Formats: sequence, C-alpha cells, structure tokens
Amino acid sequence: MRVFITGAGGFIGRRAVEYLAENKDLQLRVMPGRTKDNAFTKNRKTESVPCRDINENTPWDDALAGVDTVVHLAARAHVLNEAEDNALELFRKVNVKGSLNLGKQAVRAGVKRFVFMSSIGVNGNRSLRPFTANDPPNPLEPYAVSKLEAEQGLGRLAQETGMELVIIRPVLVYGPGAPGNFARLAKMVQKGVPLPLGAVRNKRSLAAVDNLVDLIAACIKHPAAPGKTFLVSDGRDLSTPELIRKLADAIGCAARLVPVPPALLRLAGLMTGKPREMEKLTGSLQVDISHTCDTLNWQPPVCADKAIKDAAASFVNE
Repeated sequence: MRVFITGAGGFIGRRAVEYLAENKDLQLRVMPGRTKDNAFTKNRKTESVPCRDINENTPWDDALAGVDTVVHLAARAHVLNEAEDNALELFRKVNVKGSLNLGKQAVRAGVKRFVFMSSIGVNGNRSLRPFTANDPPNPLEPYAVSKLEAEQGLGRLAQETGMELVIIRPVLVYGPGAPGNFARLAKMVQKGVPLPLGAVRNKRSLAAVDNLVDLIAACIKHPAAPGKTFLVSDGRDLSTPELIRKLADAIGCAARLVPVPPALLRLAGLMTGKPREMEKLTGSLQVDISHTCDTLNWQPPVCADKAIKDAAASFVNE
C-alpha cells in the first residue's frame, strides 16, 4: 500500500514517517515541508516530493500517482501577531481551500482513503464533561473554524465520490522536541520560574505523539475507520499542576507552584490580552476516546508518565 503524507517535516509528520516506515506493508511518499529538518528523509525508505505551497491551485499529480491513502497533516497552524480581521481567510486559504483541492485531486487519482488531521478545537476550547465525536461543533478560534469547514467540505466530497474519509481530532500533542505551549511550560519548569497555578483544579487531556501516530497507522488500514471521526488522547487526564509536577520530576528539579485563585488568573489574562492562553492553563478540556478504542480495537500504546518523561528529557538536553 502506498501512502502519501503531507506535512512530513513537522513535529507530528516526522514522527509519523519514522513510525510508518517500520511497517513493511507500507510504501511512503512524503512532502517534507520547508523546515531545517527537510533532510530527514534522506536515509529512509521513503520517496520524497518537492515541497509546495498549499492552496486551491496546488498541483498534486506527481505526488498522488499510484497512491492508495493520503494522510493530510500539513496545515496553517496558529500564527502570532496575525490581524484578527484577516486571520480566518488566511487559515481558509490553506486549511480549507488547500485541503479540498488535495481531496478533489486525490479522487481523480484514484486514491481510496483520505485521513485528515483536524483539531479538538472543532469541539470547543473548554469542556464541562469530556467531549465526544458526536457532540455539536463549537469552534471558537479562526484556526478551529477552518478545520471544521475542511471537515465538512471533505465530508461532502466523500459522499459524492465514495472516497473513504477518516477524521482525527487530537488534543494538545506533546513529545520530544514538541513546539508551542508544552515546550514553553517545560522550559519554565526547568528554569525554576515560579508558576501561579498551584490552586488550579482543572483536567486536561493530552496526546503523546507516539500515541497519535499509532492511531494514524490504525486509520490507514482499519476497515471500520472510513466515515468516522476519532478523538485521541493518552486516556489519562491531568490537571495543570499535576503536569507541572511530572515535568519537574522528569527534569530533576522542584515544581515551584504558587497557589493563586484561578479567578484572579483569568482576570490577569483579560487585562494582559491573553485570555485564551490563560484558559488553556486553568480551564478543563477532556475527551472521551471510548468510541475510538471500540471502533478500531485500539488502545494508546504509550503511558502518559513515560511519554512526559521522554518529552521532558529532550528539553533538558537542548
């Protein structure tokens, strides 16, 4: 089976290629991206195609020839200092129009299955109970809106053409070399920065990158995957203070947690123009992965404690 992976130079994509390359039944064709790690495919049993901008006019003929399954990981992710009134259109250019263009060309090329990496943001930014894949969408940010629109457009394409669509909505993905909020938190813990989060009593679902790529592998092959949306996590939820303590233990330093009332933290987030960032530290966002596990006969193969330890070690060694 030949699999084409977009975004193979990203954090998730690099690990996905490493993991899937070990499967003798799969032949990989990848689009690495424009990161400094583009050379990662040189010594792998993979075929690489040139990187290209992703939009409604991107040509994919060479990349899709002879492909059975597309794993579409490439996307425009959160971008800082982006004009709010223009953000949604910028996300739509890549995440909606670019994805639909790839999907349509995949149909013409005879691709059987299309695995689309979406976001838990499609469900919302905060949960009063664990989200399920059947909950009504409630995207609150331009990025998440664009992911929902891509899901819907690809869903219509699949219904019209018979192409098998599989959607994955991950929560925060972490692992060695992870970018974004997880990396910033780990580095603050390592530096001994006092964190005013000791009184937070939230619950957050997280997904180790190895658990996510194992699910991707299941979605490529499992006969029950088409037409489904799968939420993914480690299957164990942590509060923000619990995560900080686990990071500190793994790094070998003290967790400097200061108990500040969450209401004051949220007020500080509003006053500093960072309410979303504070919500991610103080609010709850949980997912129920029972549908994923039952449908695919799948369980997260890596426990959260080991995954957090391995991720923390990568920041210590930088």
